[in-house]
Amino acid sequence: KDTRLRTGAALEFTDPGGQERVILLDAGPDLRQQVLASGLERCDAVLLTHNHVDHCFGLDELRRFNVMMGGPIPIYADTPTMRAVRRVYAHIFDRASLKQDSFIATLIPVEIGHYEPFELFGLRITPITLLHGRVPILGYRFEWAPGGRGSAGGVLPLAYCTDVSAIPPETWAHLEGLSVLVLDALRHRHHPTHFTLEQAERVADRVDADRTFYVHMSHDLPHAETQATLPDGRRLAYDGLAVD
Repeated sequence: KDTRLRTGAALEFTDPGGQERVILLDAGPDLRQQVLASGLERCDAVLLTHNHVDHCFGLDELRRFNVMMGGPIPIYADTPTMRAVRRVYAHIFDRASLKQDSFIATLIPVEIGHYEPFELFGLRITPITLLHGRVPILGYRFEWAPGGRGSAGGVLPLAYCTDVSAIPPETWAHLEGLSVLVLDALRHRHHPTHFTLEQAERVADRVDADRTFYVHMSHDLPHAETQATLPDGRRLAYDGLAVD
């Protein structure tokens, strides 16, 4: 549990029509290894939190999911993130410029706005603003959309908040009534762009979710030793963790 790949997650659920769905939360450089280890066989959509390398430099690997899904895959991001991935992955988003055909991902870019909810496969997804140092990035709140309910175990409502060092006042209302909170907790020492474990604990106290899972830990937080200090209902996440 102290051997850690880059942070990412997959939300697996059954939509109100009975169809199995998988939404990836970020697509970091370790995506291929993570997908093979977890046995994922589909990807219905990708939600990006921001454009840093450790969260989006696995987009090329989505090409295998194109084959498995038999079509393109939508990726959702705010305007700055979408602009950045379009630049880095020009071969994906500007196929006309390619000199020869190649096996590349087929992605549908969908720009989303902060605090502008949208519905996807029966879920109501609200992009929420988090501060990653001075940079506003996205977290996400997931819950069932009105009038439709599938199956996702006991994880909804869920908020996914990685790479955060401060929470704007208007975001707190979107963190109420959670079953699961996933929250950044880098280390004990101060960091300019991530919560320390102690800062994350104070946020968890205020949010008071049924369960809280800390992510994006550095080597400064050994799993067993750190977990022993946490109160009930709070855990360090680890590679391969399944929450239901």
